[in-house]
Amino acid sequence: MGIVAGLDSSPDFTRIVVCDSDTGAVLRQGYAPHPVESPDGGRPSDVDPQAWLLSLGEAAGGGLLEGVQAIGVSAQQNAVVPLDAQGNTVRPAMVGGDKRTQVAAADLIDALGGREAWAQAVGCVPQAAQPVTKLRWLARTEPDNAQRTAILLQAHDWLVWQLLGRPIRRTTDRGGASSTGYWSAATGAYRPDLVELALGHQAMLPEVIGPADAAGRTPEGLLISVGTGETMAAAFGLGIGLGDAVVSLGASGSVMAVHPEALVDGSGMITALADATGMHLPVVTTLNAVRTLRGTAELLGLPDLESLSELAMKSTPGAHGLVLLPYLEGERTPNLPHTAGTLAGLRRESMKAEHLARAAFEGMLCGLADALDVLRARGVEVRRVFLLGPAAELPAVQAAAPSLFGTQVVVPQPADYAAIGAARQAAWALGTSQGSLDARTPPAWQGAVAQVLEPGEELAVGQAVRQQFVAVREQTHPGAF
Repeated sequence: MGIVAGLDSSPDFTRIVVCDSDTGAVLRQGYAPHPVESPDGGRPSDVDPQAWLLSLGEAAGGGLLEGVQAIGVSAQQNAVVPLDAQGNTVRPAMVGGDKRTQVAAADLIDALGGREAWAQAVGCVPQAAQPVTKLRWLARTEPDNAQRTAILLQAHDWLVWQLLGRPIRRTTDRGGASSTGYWSAATGAYRPDLVELALGHQAMLPEVIGPADAAGRTPEGLLISVGTGETMAAAFGLGIGLGDAVVSLGASGSVMAVHPEALVDGSGMITALADATGMHLPVVTTLNAVRTLRGTAELLGLPDLESLSELAMKSTPGAHGLVLLPYLEGERTPNLPHTAGTLAGLRRESMKAEHLARAAFEGMLCGLADALDVLRARGVEVRRVFLLGPAAELPAVQAAAPSLFGTQVVVPQPADYAAIGAARQAAWALGTSQGSLDARTPPAWQGAVAQVLEPGEELAVGQAVRQQFVAVREQTHPGAF
């Protein structure tokens, strides 16, 4: 078929991969940081979207896109770009998990009648990072800007629209729409009343088109696929399907799985996202993952996580009875926002640094196993778990994860999976437009190169460690789930 490109505009940079459209083999790639600086050195909450275009242009330099027939766009989720009636930005894009908007999230939950009302309406409960919450903050804090806002786009919608030369038609995909807080994955429809509830008035929303559809062609004739959010693009790039779950180890953790239907969860623990293929991606988030390890390393005076892992490997499964409930920042799964962590099982023989190190790894992974069980309890099949993030490479994680999760664990080699997923989507749209691919079946690309870990004989030991963790959790927080 030819060659296609996928670009991922993350919070910090743009990465572009150029791939063979038949096999997915990466032929060449480009990278450029966003020209954005925050006064305090952290990530800014407001970003001029022109910065995304500037880094895109730099990443695509040197003839990187020569011969490319189609481009897919992946971009950070939760960024919202408010435009006026002429299509100009009203203010900088609101990006990331923005602490300014926490009060707005609580306001919105109350305004609709509670968490369950939101879960029923759009499959998720408003959180600080979501576009719907940012609209509420805008209406309360910058009423003039809110009043001028006539069109709402997310980051990947805006980039696709710019690449196409700002046409009258603006589009998005199910994946991106499902993370806004005003589109329901269960019904496949917008809730304009929720936009009005948040912003104070209606606004134009992009048309949701199919996973294999093209958003259009550039003035030069280059096909642009619909695009999607970074999470959905990474799942598509990994090639996950039914029976697969993905556990992401960041400071906080997330567990998502492919499922044929949207899961409505009245407690709000499950966020019902759509994926980039027409299926669904229920997601459960924990607030404490790698931050648990970093905190323990600091407590033990260790310089890095590799040292903590090395120390933990000197202990044995079960950490001599030490159990760490890793709820250091409060917790979302289970819903214990105001709690703290707990260290249980202290005996004279367990009071050694290596046992605390082991308990930190087991506590983090047991917390994520709890999140996996939330999905399993709703009928989600989990035959293997993809483990993502730099911490997935740590020997202590790899030694404990298969037996604690109770299933095969796959650790993919580090790669730009969101950009690869965007390129795969471009190949799908190109093939569909040429009649060589079915709109219901994405191109079969090579799977991720990965290490496969089996629970094997350690399964019984791992499940005993899980039981130890669950017993302490139930005793400390009865009925938390």
